[in-house]
Amino acid sequence: MLVSCQGLELSDALLRVSKAISNKITNPILEGIKIIAEDGTLTMSATDTELSIEKKIKAEVKAEGETVVPGRFITEFVKKLTNSIIELEVNDKNQLFIRYEDSESMIQCYNPVEYPGFKRIQTNEYFGISQKDFKICVNKSIFSVALDDSRPILKGVLFDINNNELNVVALDGYRLARVKKHINSNIVKSIVVPARSLSELSKLIDDSDDIINIYIDKYTIMVDLGDTKVTSRLLEGDYINYKQIIPVNYETFVIINKEQFEQSLERATLLSRTSNNNFVKFDIKENNLCITSNSELGNIKENIPVNVSGKDLVISFNPRYFLESLRVNTNEFVKICFNKASTPCVIVPTEEDEFLYLILPVRVIGG
Repeated sequence: MLVSCQGLELSDALLRVSKAISNKITNPILEGIKIIAEDGTLTMSATDTELSIEKKIKAEVKAEGETVVPGRFITEFVKKLTNSIIELEVNDKNQLFIRYEDSESMIQCYNPVEYPGFKRIQTNEYFGISQKDFKICVNKSIFSVALDDSRPILKGVLFDINNNELNVVALDGYRLARVKKHINSNIVKSIVVPARSLSELSKLIDDSDDIINIYIDKYTIMVDLGDTKVTSRLLEGDYINYKQIIPVNYETFVIINKEQFEQSLERATLLSRTSNNNFVKFDIKENNLCITSNSELGNIKENIPVNVSGKDLVISFNPRYFLESLRVNTNEFVKICFNKASTPCVIVPTEEDEFLYLILPVRVIGG
């Protein structure tokens, strides 16, 4: 293989595909990035067998060929050469020579025959969504996925597709996030995508209105970004019926300034996390929300003017669940819907129904 290309383009491609290299390596070759030179194109790909990323760039290919290079090393190395024209040559000992300006370096490579191929999927099932909306769906839901292995299916995000409506759902047993978007689709299907795959994919797309197509087969999704393609395996198993969890009716409604609520909770959290009782209490009555937090260090009591309709209520929560939902919310006001002190509350925007967050209360003994 003998090829030359722009250092900036090569660095950008390596950075993109290196996101698929896992920190937990069970097979040494999966630490590598595969490079293929053919037809005026340099193709780089990496995989951890769950997530795979492929990126193509234009290059001057003088001799076709392929190899697998140590991924993190070459990514960091080429990052220092973005202003150079870089020549890559692989000899018959599978050694990669990197030439730039008047310098030359050599890397011993892996056998490309042993590297897993980039999975191509053949399917007629896909949906189209703008990059901006896809990014919103991921960022406003992914923080609610489960982090432990007790229920593996909950470490993924549900994509519930019903023709032109997409519901993206994540839950961990204590809270639920649901984001709703309009899409271009004529399929009815539910899939669960690993959270890590979605997190890395979200970093590769921008906030544009450009439509991307997401292809689905029985075990895999593929996102086509033109010169970049991302595939991820799907999680197998039955996801929780999220529609049964969300209450239909409520007894108390609170409309509150999002920023004021968030700042008050952050102050209360400073105290609550120093105690074994990691919760804050909401006392709702007479157009006032009183937030209290207690520990051995002292106590915090804050009053926020709110618009209340319905019954008075005293209820306790883990404040982190509220804060994480508020931080991804760009609305000036939110509506919080309650029933009883022992049942979940729901947070929704005041002007549209794009997102919904459900949070379970904390059962306080004696309170």
